[in-house]
Amino acid sequence: MNQKIIGWWSGGVTSAVTCKLCIDIYGVENVRLIFIDTFNEDDDTYRFKKDCEKWYNKDIETITRVGEGKKYEKIQDVWYKYKSLNVAGGAVCSSELKRQLRKEWEKENTYEAQAFGFDVDEIRRVKSMVNNYKKTAKPIFPLLMYGLNKKDCVQIVLDAELKLPRAYVLGFLNNNCLNTGCVQGGIGYWQKMKRDIPRNFDEMAKVEHELTQMKGEPVTMLKDQSKDGGLVFLKPHKDYPNIKDISMMKGREPQPLTDCNGLACGVKDLDERNDTENEINFQTNIFNFMEYELKPK
Repeated sequence: MNQKIIGWWSGGVTSAVTCKLCIDIYGVENVRLIFIDTFNEDDDTYRFKKDCEKWYNKDIETITRVGEGKKYEKIQDVWYKYKSLNVAGGAVCSSELKRQLRKEWEKENTYEAQAFGFDVDEIRRVKSMVNNYKKTAKPIFPLLMYGLNKKDCVQIVLDAELKLPRAYVLGFLNNNCLNTGCVQGGIGYWQKMKRDIPRNFDEMAKVEHELTQMKGEPVTMLKDQSKDGGLVFLKPHKDYPNIKDISMMKGREPQPLTDCNGLACGVKDLDERNDTENEINFQTNIFNFMEYELKPK
């Protein structure tokens, strides 16, 4: 076999299992594994990366737009450059640090197909991926081939005797950007962050207020999706007393976020872009990973 399959490893269980399936299907010599590092990941993500490399018997390459000599020194630089956090098409940081980098990488490399870790619960994203990136990304979806969802992937990782990333153990559904917290984490996610990692909550509330001052209008990560809702700050803003903050919000029915999979985060990240999307804030909810009944070996 002379195929070159690209497996995008993002630090979560779905991408980890996707990469393993690619190796099993196409042969380790025909698969190239790549991680887009935002340098905003939990330290335990890099431990999980090493464990996966042993599982695969293959190194995972790292590409990035962050660090010395790169476009950005840290993820916060993206937020302050665009005076934005989370918009209708996804997180501005994810678009800059993941989607755009992947597109640049595609122009400089050859491949037969790229494997993305979308599971059977993400058919909308699969359709969008095929509709918008069929010719450029040449996407394949191993988890769909085997009918696997995220819970199945958790069990596969545990059966392989790998330790789950710390973010899952803490009760977060995804292992993305735990150093600051995910700007697409939604109201339920940030309520949990306030309770469990208050430092992240306080820092991101400060970022919201600073960006609001810079832009001259409210900049938030969250939006109340109920009828006649509106924007939601993490903490009250003295200049916008009519805008709700997270302490005023009730607990939310959990809804899943998706892993980044070498693309970008968000349920609309694969839709066509438009000129007005940067003016619209949105949020996606998260559910508690610990609802899963895990059965490690």
